[in-house]
Amino acid sequence: MISPASLQRVRAVADAVLYEGYLLYPYRASSSKNQSRWQFGVLGPPGAAESGVGEEPRLSCQTLLRPRVGQRSGVSVTVRFLQLQVREVEKAVGSGFEPVGELTVAGRSWLSWDEAVEREIDLGAVYPSEELEDCRLDVDVDGGVDVEELREEDGTLAGRVVRTRWPLRAVVRVGSDRHDGLDVLRVSIENVKIDAIGTWSKDSAIRHSLIGAHLMLAAEGGEFVSLLEPPDDAAPLASTCHQERCYPVLAGLPGETDLVLVSPIILYDHPEVAEQSDGALFDATEIDEILTLRVMTLTEEEKRQARATDPLAAQIIDRCEQMSPATLAQMHGVLRNPHFPSPDIPDAHNPNPGGPERGLPDMGLVPELTDDVPWWDPDADTAVRPDIDGVIVNGVRVAKGTVVRIHPSRRADAQDLFFAGQLARVVTVHADVDGGTHVGVVLMDDPASELHEWYGRYLYFAPDEVEPVSADTGKEEQS
Repeated sequence: MISPASLQRVRAVADAVLYEGYLLYPYRASSSKNQSRWQFGVLGPPGAAESGVGEEPRLSCQTLLRPRVGQRSGVSVTVRFLQLQVREVEKAVGSGFEPVGELTVAGRSWLSWDEAVEREIDLGAVYPSEELEDCRLDVDVDGGVDVEELREEDGTLAGRVVRTRWPLRAVVRVGSDRHDGLDVLRVSIENVKIDAIGTWSKDSAIRHSLIGAHLMLAAEGGEFVSLLEPPDDAAPLASTCHQERCYPVLAGLPGETDLVLVSPIILYDHPEVAEQSDGALFDATEIDEILTLRVMTLTEEEKRQARATDPLAAQIIDRCEQMSPATLAQMHGVLRNPHFPSPDIPDAHNPNPGGPERGLPDMGLVPELTDDVPWWDPDADTAVRPDIDGVIVNGVRVAKGTVVRIHPSRRADAQDLFFAGQLARVVTVHADVDGGTHVGVVLMDDPASELHEWYGRYLYFAPDEVEPVSADTGKEEQS
């Protein structure tokens, strides 16, 4: 049974995915970067991509499901996306109406603009291992036209807003193959709207697209296996999983394995929205503090234009105007003393697993940071000394000058994998504000290593991605 807390957590992240890039600062229709929107997870109608006016119609993924003994293994599928809604403002003229770009009625402005309607469709549970062919789930969303009259304060009809949506049709397919006790789960979603194939324009293509499309998968009779950090018995199979325009990550609370978010943007397992974030800003970087301060600098005319552009933009403007000093201050992030005892269980070599081991005889020499010490205070810098800090790895203290062998693992990118097995010299050990530790190195076989060290261009790895070795033999150091 999925807990309400897990569902709340995954839905918050899914909403951020859904609206990523929906509307960008300064949140006005007149802004050039809001003329081309919908950056992520767009499933265009068939033929639109080939015509150069839309996105590919399909995304797909493979993930691993470990069945429970004696139970039917399957998955419940929920698909979420935005449906485009064209908002046209029309002015009352005589006995009819004529389109206008903007209309002000009873002190409120209305703009012609493209909105979006949120769609979430629960497709139910399927058990693909019991079927000869992939399970097919149809997604049908009707179009429609809504009309809203605009009247002056005395009741006079001044105009109307006409909102138009076009029908959408998509197909979700789910299949699986069993290998060594694990199910390789195949999931895809494809836009199959073909009414106007070969005749798409940029406007018509986006009107028939699924925007910000993503999937939420809930395990039935089994548990999902992380593809980012798979257990040893699943690692070979996890490496064969193929992804197309999306990636499945474990969702919900840390440690839970019954939910997967199939996201069109890159995420880690168990993603969450930062607790310091006071609300969605829809920007691709989510730099909340800077954007909030920028919104506060908008002129009244610019704020009026933003409010007229979209109801969600109006919510941003109103939230920023009403924000308390305390709420704004919390967006600046959290400053934590890296030497403050960690709630994690300590080990014999490092009493503080959350941060580097200092190896200093008098810890009292390191000033203790508190909430009263802001991040820009010089005392904040004196608590961290990367040139002498160290961290215990395999019972050996790793610090500046230690020779290590690189073993990129848990979150390695393609560039990191090129350095697998190479020897490197540690130059710095850093603690971040969240209590994590990062080992900065330069490669010993790199002819430019001295230059990189001189201007501080290091490669960074987690402590469990480096292995202390003897500088003379290249063999593992013994504790």
